[in-house]
Amino acid sequence: MSIWESGVRTFGCWVALYIVIVVLAALEKLPGFAADTSPPRIGVIDPQGSASFANSLRDGLRRAGYSEGTNLIMDWRGTSETEEELQALLNDLMRSKVDLLVTVGTPATRAALQRTTLPVVFAVGDPVVSGFASSLAKPGGRATGVSTLATELNVKRVEVVHQLAPKARHIVYLVSLANPLSTRSFLDDQRRAARKLGIQLEIVSASTPRELDEALHGLRQKPPEALLVSPIAFYVAHAAAITQMAREARIPTLYPFREYLAAGGLASYGVDLNRMGGLMAGYVERILKGAKPGDLAIEQMSKYDLAVDLREAREIGFRVPQDLLLRADEVIR
Repeated sequence: MSIWESGVRTFGCWVALYIVIVVLAALEKLPGFAADTSPPRIGVIDPQGSASFANSLRDGLRRAGYSEGTNLIMDWRGTSETEEELQALLNDLMRSKVDLLVTVGTPATRAALQRTTLPVVFAVGDPVVSGFASSLAKPGGRATGVSTLATELNVKRVEVVHQLAPKARHIVYLVSLANPLSTRSFLDDQRRAARKLGIQLEIVSASTPRELDEALHGLRQKPPEALLVSPIAFYVAHAAAITQMAREARIPTLYPFREYLAAGGLASYGVDLNRMGGLMAGYVERILKGAKPGDLAIEQMSKYDLAVDLREAREIGFRVPQDLLLRADEVIR
């Protein structure tokens, strides 16, 4: 090859490289062109701070091929007790440029849908009643996830707390009236169930840390014969304070999640947060791969586990009925 031919070929290579660079630069300006190869970033708002949920969410994503810190970044945010704190958390996550939000509880989900345009994978009681979905089968919009409260569960919890403390005729129900699930119809269903069992069900509402402190102080000063705690994420974040009060006042208490037992609770009846995290990981995977949240049917968790800690029963001098122990899914001795 002559020097002239070699020069022409070299010049041609440089021209081709230049054309490639110009074309790529033009493509980057086109809508839908993604030159960024950084891993997707997920923002998680979990007021419960449940280790079971966090571990199962991570495990589910790992099974789907996502490794946190390698091909997936997860920004975790914990307790948020006021609208202002939720707004601050969301602003922080938006600055981090997350691609998707995972929310636990009604307040976090509502804030995410009202104040961002991101897809949302939620865990809430009833997403239809809360206004997050058109239906369980086809939610529409940009949110989907897990429903943790079947219609009959509220009534069933009244029956279970009665089985736990069959002689109790005055039972307090700790609930947040600010929560959409604490509607008149839900509470009326529970009151009717209580009346059929010969029980007076007293509603005590607490929606903020201050209100909760006041409610716990009142229960400590004037203990009911039994206590039922509603399945609200805000309460899980304060599980230690609630269980400590119940223990000190020697109140047999039924909690909504197994996590309360780790904080010193007596008994729980509700959904498995381990399974919940795994289900939500499946939604995250599908959305990251291009599925639209509104097209993904909401999973309604219908299996509820009963757990009893006999060590705590002995601590407060309470005898758990044998028939309840026989039907329990887990008995801690």
